[in-house]
Amino acid sequence: MRVMGLDYGSKTIGVAVSDPMGLTAQGIETITREEENKLRKSLRRIEELAEQYQVGEIVLGFPKNMNNTIGERAEKALQLKETLERRLGLPVVMWDERLTTVEAERTLIETGVRRENRKKYVDMIAAVFILQGYLDAKANPDTV
Repeated sequence: MRVMGLDYGSKTIGVAVSDPMGLTAQGIETITREEENKLRKSLRRIEELAEQYQVGEIVLGFPKNMNNTIGERAEKALQLKETLERRLGLPVVMWDERLTTVEAERTLIETGVRRENRKKYVDMIAAVFILQGYLDAKANPDTV
C-alpha cells in the first residue's frame, strides 16, 4: 500500500508518494491554487493522484508553531484533514512538519537549483520530507 504525503500551504500543495512497500518517498508534483479558500480543483487533483497511485493512507503536514502550539495554518490543515477523510474515505495522519520547508530550501540550494526555480519545487520536496519522516517512524517505532 502506498502512502501519500502532503505539504499544505496557502498557495500550493506539495505532493509525494511512497513506493509500494512504504519505504521511500518520491515527490510527484506541486498543486498550485489560485485562491487560498478555493480547494475544489486541488481536492479533485489529490483524489486523482490517490487513485492513480493506489494510495491507502495520507500523511498531512501539521504546521505547529515552534513552541508546540497550534496556530491559524495548523487549524486550516486540520480542516483539510476532515475534508480529505470525508471525500476520499482514506485515513489522514497529521505529521509535525516544523522546519521541513527550511530543510527543503537548503536541499535545493545545496543541489544547485537556481533561486528563481526553487519556488517550483520547495513544497514538493517538503512533502517528501514529511512523508519520509512518517515512513521512517513507522519502520522504527522505538525511535520515536
